[in-house]
Amino acid sequence: MTYKTILVHVDNGSRWPARAEVAVDLAGRFQAHLVGLHAVTPAYSLAYQTVETDPLIIESEKRVALEQAKGAETAFRRTAEKGDSVSAEWRTSSGDALAALALHSRYADLVVIGQPDVQEDSGADMTFAHRLVLMAGRPVLVVPYIGAPGTIGKRVLLAWNATREATRATTDALPFLQAAEEVRVVLVKPDSSSHGEVPGADIGLYLARHCVQVKVENIEGVDVDAGNLLLSRAADLSSDLIVMGAYGHSRFSELVLGGVTRTMFDSMTVPVLMSH
Repeated sequence: MTYKTILVHVDNGSRWPARAEVAVDLAGRFQAHLVGLHAVTPAYSLAYQTVETDPLIIESEKRVALEQAKGAETAFRRTAEKGDSVSAEWRTSSGDALAALALHSRYADLVVIGQPDVQEDSGADMTFAHRLVLMAGRPVLVVPYIGAPGTIGKRVLLAWNATREATRATTDALPFLQAAEEVRVVLVKPDSSSHGEVPGADIGLYLARHCVQVKVENIEGVDVDAGNLLLSRAADLSSDLIVMGAYGHSRFSELVLGGVTRTMFDSMTVPVLMSH
């Protein structure tokens, strides 16, 4: 298994070039075809939901959007040319950005997006990335807005809780795991009822059979919530990628009240590969 098509989200923010560089690097590493999708929900379509908008304003906004898309395409192609013989193409969407990205995700092996950054755009939809993870049906690599390490996937932390979502994330991440120098499987306060008689033993053997250099670590007797504990452990281990299942509990409760997935979106310091 490997990634043959990688999709990267391009918007009008200042952070997307960094994740485009990540996507180009991964496309070269896995010899994958790279698709850059410029998907930004048009401002005039949102305005129509509330009040009528002057047609002249709509036409002006369309021209600005077209210019922004052209500028982004030029920058994307320039970045793609830096890759190691990377095959790349450019796509644009004039409709709802989330719907467009979810649709194009169906035909990719890996989707690269950015962590929400309220400091850059206080009016941004901060649930955009959350909802895409739920809708994509593909592994989603979320790049922190503070940037990514030079190389992603040398030292991987795999958050394992024996759920369907964690299983999906593990198999989705196999190309990374097999190429990693070390994979640390971390179990937080595991119990034998869901993990088996020896928590971590089965997932360790499973990964070893896939030629993964794996170490298993059980963390017990801690009061820190699982999300912050995983981030702390990733820092201790100098991990450059976290792999995890997303929304193992009620999606509504995690979006509204918090949870491991929410903590990762809010506080990630390294890229996180999520699957649902």
